[in-house]
Amino acid sequence: MDKNVLGTNVIAQIGIIVKDIEKTAQVYADFFGVEKPPINLTDAVEQAETEYKGNSTEARAKLAFFDMGSLQLELIEPDQHPSTWREYLDEHGEGPHHIAFVVEGMEEKIKVMEANNMPLQQKGEYTGGRYAYMDTFKDLKVLVELLENDK
Repeated sequence: MDKNVLGTNVIAQIGIIVKDIEKTAQVYADFFGVEKPPINLTDAVEQAETEYKGNSTEARAKLAFFDMGSLQLELIEPDQHPSTWREYLDEHGEGPHHIAFVVEGMEEKIKVMEANNMPLQQKGEYTGGRYAYMDTFKDLKVLVELLENDK
């Protein structure tokens, strides 16, 4: 494998899959001594253009973000539709889902990772950018999320 495939080693975010985001977000807020962040719903497939394992999916999730210095903690409660989030919850239960890195040139990063047996699992758009989950679980024991923000 090429050295530093992503062009960065700075983890921007840790994502955790949860069953009850309202309850879990409150527990984290109490633990950190901060206000509970707002719970947001991901965009519908028409805006997000969500694809899971190469197929369009209506999957959505509730998200809560805790900004913790240079690292963001993301809580994710998936809906019932096929997604990396739903698959993780069904197979592993609650817990760490991904570590995320901000990258430039996402399409090229995806190609490089796929060439290194780390296939694209899910991708989509969000206001201001796009994301891609790469299936690195076998090797890294967690998925890698690529985040590319519009300039």
